[in-house]
This record gives sequence, structure tokens and C-alpha cells, in this order.
Amino acid sequence: MKAILKRFHGEESGASLVEYGLLVGLIAVAAILAVTALGGSISTLFSNVSGSIPA
Repeated sequence: MKAILKRFHGEESGASLVEYGLLVGLIAVAAILAVTALGGSISTLFSNVSGSIPA
């Protein structure tokens, strides 16, 4: 029984790795969606700012 519990405890690191992988994937998808949704307005904002700065 003790060996089974030790083996089960050792397998949790793989589960943590999968959870971190899923978390990174979700953050990447959120970042891509944010850039896609806000990309045009941010580009316009930077164009306006760079146009208003005297050369």
C-alpha cells in the first residue's frame, strides 16, 4: 500500500506540467484575441502620436 501511495504522489508532477501547459495555452489565446481585436486602434493611435511629434 505504501508503494502505491508513493507512486501516486510521484505522478502529480506530470499533472502539474499539463496544467501549466494548459494555462500558458489559454494565456496565449487571450493575447492573440486581444491583439486581433485591438490591433487596428493601437496602430492608428501610434500613427497619430508619431505624426504629432515634430521632426
